[in-house]
This record gives sequence, C-alpha cells and structure tokens, in this order.
Amino acid sequence: LSVEWEVQNHIPSGTIVKALIAGGENGPWMTFMRGEITLEAFLQEFGRLCSEMSQTSVPVDSFFSLLTSEQVAKQFPVMTEAISQIRAKGLQTAVLSNNFYLPNGKSFLPLDWKQFDVVVESCVEGVCKPDPRLYKLCLERLGVQPSESIFLDDLGQNLKAAARLGIHTVKVDDPETAVEELETLLGFTLRMVAPNTCLVRKTMEIPKDSLEKYLKGLLGTQTTGPLELLQFNHGQSNLTYYIRLANHQLVLRKKPPGKLLPLAHAIEREFRIMKALAKAGVPVPKVLDLCEDSSIIGTPFYLMEYCPGLIYKDPSLPGLEPSQRQAVYTAMNRALAQIHSVDLRAAGLEDYGKQGGYISCQVSTCIKQYRASETSTIPAMERLIEWLPLHLPEEQRTTVVHGDFRLDNLIFHPEKTEVLAVLDWELSTLGDPLADVAYNCLAHFLPSDFPMLRGLSDCDLTQLGIPTAEDYFRMYCLHVGIPPIENWNFYMAFSFFRIAATLQGVYKHSFTGKGSSASAEQTGNLTEFMCNLAWDFAVKEGFRVFKKTPATKPSLRSLHTQASPQTLLSITGTRSYSSFPEPSPTCASKGSLVISPEGLSQPVREPYHPLKQFGEQRVYPVEQELQIHEASADRWTPSPLIEDLKEKAKAKGLWNLFLPLETDPEKNYSTGLINVEYAHLCKLMGSSVYALEVIFNCCAPDAGNMELLVRYGTEEQKALWRVSLLEGRARSCFAMTEPEVASSDATNIESSIREENGYHVINSRTWWISGILDPCCQLCVFMGKTDPQAPRHRQQSVLLVPMETPGIKVTRSLKVFGLEDAPGGHSEVLFEAVRMPKENIVLGPGRGFDIAQGRLGSSRIHRCVRLMGFSERALACRKAPVKSQVAFRKPQVEQGTLLADITQSRVEIEQPRLLVLKAAHIMDMAGNKAAPLDIAMIKMVAPSMACRVIKHAIQAFGAAGLSIDYPLAHFFAWARALCFADSPDEVHWAAVAKMELK
Repeated sequence: LSVEWEVQNHIPSGTIVKALIAGGENGPWMTFMRGEITLEAFLQEFGRLCSEMSQTSVPVDSFFSLLTSEQVAKQFPVMTEAISQIRAKGLQTAVLSNNFYLPNGKSFLPLDWKQFDVVVESCVEGVCKPDPRLYKLCLERLGVQPSESIFLDDLGQNLKAAARLGIHTVKVDDPETAVEELETLLGFTLRMVAPNTCLVRKTMEIPKDSLEKYLKGLLGTQTTGPLELLQFNHGQSNLTYYIRLANHQLVLRKKPPGKLLPLAHAIEREFRIMKALAKAGVPVPKVLDLCEDSSIIGTPFYLMEYCPGLIYKDPSLPGLEPSQRQAVYTAMNRALAQIHSVDLRAAGLEDYGKQGGYISCQVSTCIKQYRASETSTIPAMERLIEWLPLHLPEEQRTTVVHGDFRLDNLIFHPEKTEVLAVLDWELSTLGDPLADVAYNCLAHFLPSDFPMLRGLSDCDLTQLGIPTAEDYFRMYCLHVGIPPIENWNFYMAFSFFRIAATLQGVYKHSFTGKGSSASAEQTGNLTEFMCNLAWDFAVKEGFRVFKKTPATKPSLRSLHTQASPQTLLSITGTRSYSSFPEPSPTCASKGSLVISPEGLSQPVREPYHPLKQFGEQRVYPVEQELQIHEASADRWTPSPLIEDLKEKAKAKGLWNLFLPLETDPEKNYSTGLINVEYAHLCKLMGSSVYALEVIFNCCAPDAGNMELLVRYGTEEQKALWRVSLLEGRARSCFAMTEPEVASSDATNIESSIREENGYHVINSRTWWISGILDPCCQLCVFMGKTDPQAPRHRQQSVLLVPMETPGIKVTRSLKVFGLEDAPGGHSEVLFEAVRMPKENIVLGPGRGFDIAQGRLGSSRIHRCVRLMGFSERALACRKAPVKSQVAFRKPQVEQGTLLADITQSRVEIEQPRLLVLKAAHIMDMAGNKAAPLDIAMIKMVAPSMACRVIKHAIQAFGAAGLSIDYPLAHFFAWARALCFADSPDEVHWAAVAKMELK
C-alpha cells in the first residue's frame, strides 16, 4: 500500500515504513496505537519524520485517509468464510489488533465484530503487539491455554512473541495459503466450494443414497465419485442445497417436510416459471428436472445447474467504487425490466396467474392473513386497512412479477457488472410490475442495522453512487419505456404493508412453535415498525392525490358580503367579494392582493374546500368528546381522537399548510403557500375551539419554531429537528417570557447564557411557556442574554435545547382565565446550569432579537386570522336564533338593536380582516421587516374586535352563551387573552403612534 502511494505522490521509496518503525516503542506510530496521543498529534509528528527523511513535504494525511478508506480497509472474503466454518464447528474466534482511535472517538477496526467472541485492541488496552501482555489478555478472555490456540499475523515479530508463549502460529503472506495451512492444523476444510453454504443442518438432512442413485440416472451412468452435499445459508421457506457429483455442480430446491398449505411452497411453479423465462432470455439458472416422487428424498424437488458468481448481501455494496455501485443498481434495474417485458402469450404463461386486480387481491389477502394472526391493535395498520382499498391504482399493467426481487436474490458475474441469474421464484405470479419495483426499493427506507434486511436510510447515497428510490423508479421507467410513475408512494405503502402482514404471521407462529426459523419471534416484532413506514408513504400519496384533485368551483354571488347560517356547528355560507369570472392562475400571484378564496388560483384554492369539509364533517361533530377529554384525568395525554384526526388530515394532504414554498421546495410536507394564500385557510382552522390547527400541524408555537429552523438554522440543526416537527412526531416550545421583567420588550430579558469550557450554560426562570407539558414536546427554543455589554439589540441569542437535557424543571402549570389548555398547557420553567454545545446556537451570538422578530411576523398574522375564524363562527351562532326566537313578545328579527348588532359585527370583522390580508401581502412582497406598522395594527385591532363580536353573540344566547353547550365562552376567553399575548394591545398602540409621528 505504502509503495504504491509513494510512487503516486513522488515520495522516496520506503519513507513511510521507515517513519513507522522510527523511535521503536516510543515512536509516534506505536504511541498512537497505544492510544497515548491524538490523531492530530500523530499526523504532525509522523509528517515531520517523513519530511525529514525524504527532504520534501509529505502529505501524510492523504496516506492516512487511504489507509482507513473503505476500499483498502476490508476483510478478505476467504478469511470471512474460514471464520464462519470455524464458528460452525463450535470453536471460538478472537481479534488481537494493533489499532488506533479515529477523530470521532471510535477505534478503527473495519471488521464484522459479530464474527468474534473476543476483541482486544491496542488503543483500548494501552499495550501493543508484540508485548506478551496483550496475548495473555486475549487468552484470558477466551478462557483457553496457549497450546489450545492458533495465531495468524503477517509480521514475524508478532508471531515470534506468540510462539514464545506456546501459541501455534501461521504467517499470513497470502490469505489463501494461510487458510490452507490453518486447515491442516484444524483438520477440517475452511473453504466451501460454493459461497454462502454450510454443512447440512441435522433437522434438514436428506437421504444421500437414493438421491445419488436418482442423479446418476438423470446425468448418466458414467457419473462417478462421491456425492458432496451442502446447504445454503439463506432461505426460511423452500430448502436449498448444493450438490457436487463428479464434474457436475447442481442446486436442489425442495419443499420443507411436514403438512403444508395446498398452495404453499409450490416448487412446481418455480420450475415452470424459470424454464419459461430462460427461453424468453431472462437471466435465470438452467433448470434440469422436476421430481414429484416423494419417495426419493421425502418431498418433491427440482434441480438446476449451479451458477457461480457474486451475491451482494449488503445493499450499500462495501468495497466497491461509486461507479461500480451505480453499475450494479443499473444492472439490477435492467434485469427487473427484462422480467416485466416478457410476452406472456409467447412464453406460455397466460394462465400463470389471474390477469388484473392484482393489488386489490393482494391487499384483501394480506388483511385476512393479518386479522387471522393479529395479537394486538396497531394503529398504523388499522389506518392502512381502511386506506389502501380506497386508493387502489386506477391503471395496472399485468406482467410476470417476481414477488421477492431484491439485491441478494441476484447472482452477478464475478468480473463484469452483469446479472447472471435471478433466484427464488417462489412468490412469482402475474401481477402489477410496479409492486416489484417498490419492493426492490424497501432497503432505501430501512436503517443499515435493520435485522431483517440491511438498509440504506442512514447512508449518503450520493457519495456511495447509489440511486435514490425516486431515481431508481425513473430508471425503471426508461428501461421499460413507460411514462414516469406518479403514484410510487402508494406502491411503497403497499409493499411495507404486505411485509408487515407477513411478519405478523411469523410472530404469531413463534408462539406456537411453528416458525421455520429461530429468529422468527425477533422479526415478527418488527410488524409495527413496518406498519408505520407504510403509513408514512400512504400520507405522502394522499397528499399527492390531494394536490392533483380539481377544486369544486364555488358559486359566485353579488358584490355585497353575506353569510347565511346552516348550522351552529360550522362556519356557514360562502361569501364572495367579486362577481368576476373564474380567475386565471396568475391572478393570485405574489404580486396581487387576494381578498377572498374565490380570487385564489386553482392550485392554491384546492385545499380550501377540503379543509372546510374536514372541519365540518370530522372535527365539529366531535368537539363534545374532546371537551370531555379536556376535563378528564387523562387530559395531559394527547387525545387519541386528535391523533386519529391528525393521521386522517395527513392522508388527505391537509398538513403543514403554513409552510411557504421556500421552506419546502419539493412540497413533500406542504402546498408551498405564501402568507396571503395561507391566511384564507388559517381562518378556517381558527373556527374550532379545540385548536383545529393542531390537527393540521399548523399551531403555535410549533409553526413559528419550524419557520425559525428553516430561516435561520444550520443544515445540521435542520436535519436533527425539522423532520420530526414537520411530521408531527414531536412538539416544541419557545422560552423567552420572564416573570421579573416586561417581556413585551425583548431587550429586557435577563435569562443568562454564558460560555463555559466550550459550552453555553443557561440559568433562567421563565413562564408562560406554551406546549412544554405535552409529552411529545422534545425541543425548547430558548432566548437569553449572552453579552450584557453589547448594544441593546445584540445582547440576546437563541439556543436549541433538547427537553431531555438535565437542569430543566417545570415548577408549575399556569391557567389562562381558569383554562389549562391541556395537554400542552402553559408553565413556569426553571433552567439551572443547562449545558448546551456551541453548535446549538442559532444564527450566531447576538442574533436573538432578529430571530424573535422574524419569527413573530407570520405568527401574528396566523393568530389574527384565527381570531377571524372565532368571530365568523360566533356571528354564525348569533344569527341562527334570530328568525326563530321571541323576546318580550317580539321576534328577534324585528328588534332593531339585535339587527344593528349583527350589522355592526359584520363590519367589525371585515375591517381587521382586510388589514390582516394587507399585512400578509406586504410581507410576501417585501418581507417581515417591511411590515412592522401593519403587523402592529392587526395585533391591536383583531383581538378587541373578536371580543366585541363574541360578546354580542353571547348576549343573544343569554345564559346559554356562557355555558359549555356553545363554543362562545371559550372563544371569548382566548380572544381576551390574545389582547395581552405577543405584547399587550397598549404596546401596539404606542408602536403605531411612534411610526405615525416619525
């Protein structure tokens, strides 16, 4: 390695080796491997030695990167196979390594640790080979004597030290030769003729004599020699064996013993499909014979030729270059396209399965299988069982489908990137080919340590050269010549759902002892994990469908405003402020102020009516039930009903509507609305007393915190928190208000953030921290003072504080006009010596005031528009009894005072509504900083307007208006509270006056 590197970098030959041995035990290399110096110190000293020896500058960091690179630091396959065979014999294995620490604090040992009983590392123990203490330590941990052990190494000095202790030694100049010598010492073979095989397990043995007689009859009487029989490691269903007889290498696939379901383990179908596909040019092993005579080995079986080649078990393809990985995935994709392109009639496969309705049939079957093996309720599975049948693809092609197409079911050519054979056709049938493509992409969404199938979700696919799932689907479309697949999220949901149903069956069977693998129970427990993944894709697909659904064209009315009540439970009627024809898509562009939903462009208007419908049909009818939960002992736990509504909203695409386009350019979590557009929707979401916006993930303080992360957070901060907040799995809070100062002036804050030993240390007492009591609250956005000597608006900073951090204590819950606002609540919180890494600061020291102001702009728009929702619903309630009720012997509709109140309420609602839309428009056109006057005005007038309108509605109902039978009293309490929240109205009055007098 060093010789090649020296040539490539024009360094005198032998420089690296000389520097490595320089100084002996006290040299930089040995001290580095004993863990006595850091990598930085080693490279500095090692580089100095190399430069002195070569009389030139030596880039030792480049050599170290090569030394620790993936392509260099890898285990020899022959050694891996030898270790497997040794452990299969019940012998122990150990690693005795001279190694070092990497900058991340982990030791460098690029081996599969699961293959070893004991691992002894020099950097951990502080002792290096050939020090005999290290050998003795290893022997002690193994519990063996020196004479009972064999030591392999490539350095003579290390071998001599082991031999002096009485250990048998093998010098490794060449791995193959070393394994041969090790075989001699052990007395059994370590190199299997066929990779991934082992000795036949005792419970799976087959009669060799009758099999040999059958084979000689099949292959010819001239076939002589002993029959060699091994078993392939993989496979829990049909058993697979390797056979060697004379110069013939074969593979035998058989049904498992015992009573089987009629259609299970149908090896006859496997034989038929491979025979037909081979004629069609699909790469499959050559099949030789199907034997249905159970007297030979106990069950029917078939034979095929053994196909030597490479099988990649790890989808990250360690040891390959990025270009090679790209080529492997391209070849796999091409092989799948080849299968799906087979002419069914020409191949004689028209009756191989039912043509049409594949997905529907599979979903129905999986549901039945799941119900039959159900052991507990899995919420995500229940939602999938309801959702999948309602969202089946309208168009489906019918082709041969493999049913289990994945990387480790392919054999690749050992020297070129070419698929030689596709294996395991047990699940093949006729069906929708896109199900195969989605199944092939499962690994993209599983972690690398997933027990059932190694995944790629925590890998950098771009760096590895592996296509993303989306790119893989697009590649497939090119290979088969079809348009891009829009509904691929449905197929991913279906694939994970199908796996979950299967795993549940395995899990259930593990209780009865019928499982075919010792790992059955472990894999069965993964059912819920798979269900949650499936539901995530269902949500994404629902959102895609939602965005493509044409909006219902609303009826147009005259120029005057009108709202006619239909029910007390909804915001009733649709008002129009224009009698002009349907607007063009450009009508609601960023440059125009749209004052009614009908003026929005069609793509933006699409969420409006489904959102209104969702509120009226799903939310308002259950408000009574939510009210009961809020008063129960379980109120501090999120209502299951709310959680269910959230999932339904996700599936309809009614999720994160507040996020602007720049936040989510790919629209994975939003519709990309601007402030004016969102204002029309936010008004609908403000119509429910039980925080309708919570159901759509648009509520404070999360909405502001998510925007804060997007606007100001680093990529690392976004990666850590953004997804969990956007998906609604986590909640957050914002801590700034203090009991000792007037926190409406952000420059007043006294909370201390000081630097100490590379950390920011927080000490503070804050209160009115909303949402912190929610059990899902995982993040606190904290604002405190870092530099009291800086200019007033540069003293504050913002930190991201995980709620699990020691030192955070909720001292009491605070009520708003007697309302607890469970489960999030409002609390007083003590921060005592809370230590945060420096990378948790947002935007940098001294930027807290800027962040707070930027965060508040859109939040105040949202609050004010929700108050419009309160007011509209209150007015609808107010109008309902006017025509039917009588007071003082006179119908209310004839009482001028009441009519005047209604008229006045309509006028009062419209004035701040238009002010709010104007403020939103300015923010869209020029940014938050351009709209301080307008934001102050809307915050000043909206809460007081809402209080007046709601008060008039309460008076119309009399005592009933104060009860919990109507939402009015609750509306009034929150509207009155918002006269003080986000700074009291008086502060905004003063702000407007100052700006006017400038």
